[in-house]
Amino acid sequence: MRTTEDAEGFDGEASNTSMISGASSPYQPTTEPVHARNVLGGIRCDMEYVKSYFGILKMVEVVLSLIGFICIETIMLCSPCGGVYFFEFVSCSAFVVTGVLLLIFTLNLHTKVPHVNWSLTDLVNTAASTFFFFLSSLVLACINHNTGAEIAALIFGFLVTGVYGVNTFLAVRRWRRGNGCQGTAQTSEYMRARTASRGEMEARPELA
Repeated sequence: MRTTEDAEGFDGEASNTSMISGASSPYQPTTEPVHARNVLGGIRCDMEYVKSYFGILKMVEVVLSLIGFICIETIMLCSPCGGVYFFEFVSCSAFVVTGVLLLIFTLNLHTKVPHVNWSLTDLVNTAASTFFFFLSSLVLACINHNTGAEIAALIFGFLVTGVYGVNTFLAVRRWRRGNGCQGTAQTSEYMRARTASRGEMEARPELA
C-alpha cells in the first residue's frame, strides 16, 4: 500500500511532467485579446474641410444645383423642351456627383482608397460641371418661354456656373502644386540614388 509521501511524490512528478510537455508543445494558449473588426472606425466628420474654401464651395454648388433643378422641375408645359431637358439633366447630375464628393471628403472616405487621385477627380468634376452648366444655361437662355421658373433656373444656372468656375481655378492650382511636389520628390530621390552610386564607384574603382 502506498504511503502519503509516495502519493505526494507521484503527484509532484505528474505535475512536472505536464508542465514540461506543455512547454514543449507547439500549440500554446494565447492571452491576446480578440479585437472586433470595426469597418467604420476611420470615418469621422472633417470640420476643417467643411470650413475650407473647397468645402464651402462644394456646399454652395450642391445647394444652387438643387435649387436650379427644383426650378426647372416646376415647368409643366414647354415647346420645344430640349433646353429644359438639358438643364434638368445637368443640374441633377451635378447635384448628385458633387454631393457624393462632398460626402466623401467630409467623412474622410477618400483615405480608404488612396490609389485614386482625388485631386484630379475633383478637378475633372468641377471643370465638367462648369462647362455643362454654362452650356445648358446658354441654351435655356436662347430657348425659353419667359416663364418665372425658367428665368429663376437660368439665374441659378449662371450663378452655379460662376461658383464652379472658381472651384475649378482653385482645383487646378492644387493639382499643379501636388504634381510639382511629387516631381521634386522624384528628382530628389533620383539625385540621391545617383550620388550613392557615384560614391560606390569611387570607393571601388575596380567597378569602373
